Amino acid sequence: MYAIVEIAGQQFKVEKDQKIFVHRLEAEEGGQVEFAKVLLVDNEGEVAVGAPAIEGAKVTAKVLSHMKGDKVKVFKKKRRKGYKKLNGHRQYLSQIQIEEIVA
Repeated sequence: MYAIVEIAGQQFKVEKDQKIFVHRLEAEEGGQVEFAKVLLVDNEGEVAVGAPAIEGAKVTAKVLSHMKGDKVKVFKKKRRKGYKKLNGHRQYLSQIQIEEIVA
């Protein structure tokens, strides 16, 4: 059984006991989070598609940890002009584990 759920503005295909990284959530480590915007559920061949979301369906997950992602360097340059700019960015992430999918 899997579901496609929208978490923090992004869509993820999730299954039970799967661990994924998502944008930082407003929950404490070890806490439970619930996602009600389930777009699709596949239960052993029976596919339910929402328009846009399935009513009554939800996905519950446990927040394992909060962290920062890898550094991404953003470098801009204009040739022959002496213009160079270097910026770095590290995304704040949360690691969650899917515990239950209710269709």
